[in-house]
Amino acid sequence: MRKILFLAALLLLVSSFAEAQTKMSGVALCAPLNPVHMIRIGDTPGHAYAVAQGTCTWTKPWEIAGLKNTEGVGTQLHEINGETTKVHGTFVDTMANGDKAFYTFSFTLVTKAGKSEVVYHGWELVGGTGKLNGAKGKGICNATPAGSDGSTNYACSGEYTSPK
Repeated sequence: MRKILFLAALLLLVSSFAEAQTKMSGVALCAPLNPVHMIRIGDTPGHAYAVAQGTCTWTKPWEIAGLKNTEGVGTQLHEINGETTKVHGTFVDTMANGDKAFYTFSFTLVTKAGKSEVVYHGWELVGGTGKLNGAKGKGICNATPAGSDGSTNYACSGEYTSPK
């Protein structure tokens, strides 16, 4: 009898987690980073640290708790080592009603023959303001060049858990 009660409780717990996840996807157009501040390390050729900031506009918004995002600002820390750049940062997303969503992200950028390619771009929704206070989620983005000016399209997808 205890095993049956334990299994029933476990199934209820697992199903409540499964129901709480909501899929999300969207596309953001991000302008070239500006400003960018770089400091060369001097230990090996091509080794540097940089801090940068950029703005993005959602051309295909996603929804969190019934709110659509409109635009955001990403602030990034870079470690550049030759052709490989490791990036992590924070993205502050503004929703249509003015609430904010806060994400952390990381990706690796590889440059060969003057062309850069994002290898993997993961993100995590870590909270927000207003209706998004307590929201959590995670996912990935795929980056593609959007124009000769250095702008980039990010097609992002993932799941979130509604705030309590």
